Amino acid sequence: MGRGKIVIRRIDNSTSRQVTFSKRRNGLLKKARELSILCDAEVGLIVFSSTGKLQEYSSSSMKSIIGRYNKAKEESRRLLNPASEVKFWQREAATLRQQLQYLQGCHRQLMGEELSGLGFKDLQDLESQLETSLKVVRTKKDQILTDEIKELNRKGTLIIHENIELHKKVDLISKENAELHKKAYGASEGNEAARSSGVPYTISYGYDAHPPIHLQLSQPQPQPQVQAKPPSQAKNKKTPAKAMELGY
Repeated sequence: MGRGKIVIRRIDNSTSRQVTFSKRRNGLLKKARELSILCDAEVGLIVFSSTGKLQEYSSSSMKSIIGRYNKAKEESRRLLNPASEVKFWQREAATLRQQLQYLQGCHRQLMGEELSGLGFKDLQDLESQLETSLKVVRTKKDQILTDEIKELNRKGTLIIHENIELHKKVDLISKENAELHKKAYGASEGNEAARSSGVPYTISYGYDAHPPIHLQLSQPQPQPQVQAKPPSQAKNKKTPAKAMELGY
């Protein structure tokens, strides 16, 4: 036998009414949670019982949901009434203009201008504000300088370590070059030293093998004057030859 249809009307019995409220409230909260998860919807649920007890559920923040609701409701009202939209933007422009004037006045006062309308208390507050701002600026400047000094010290330390490593590599390369030079030229230098330290030997034959040679030409002797003789006597005598002297 099927379940009968329930008439939707106020339940007179307070006990039955409370039981029904609890059951349906739990079902409503469950459906709201399922809707937000399944459909990625932003859901906000607010329920007050007959006794005034609050029951609520929100998929995110209830405050943000209510703010979004008020904004959407205001936009829909402006779309329905163009005149009210114009008035709304006029009010917004006037508010922004007032804020701009206030900020410009504060800026001029911080720069030391338009101080004639300020009293002693206002000037004291302005001085305290400037001192606070100056302290914040100096603190920020000191922090930046400290960070830069730390960074420079870190870079300097790295450079020192790199310099030490480079010196070690240079020393190692120098030692390797010395070892290679010793291996390459050590044997030949030893042979040269042995040859230079040996006793030279000579063979003597009792005379100089390469005596100096001196060549000299003697002066020609003057020829005596010979008287002319008859041809018969001249044929019997020979003319003396020129003398040449060779000396060693």
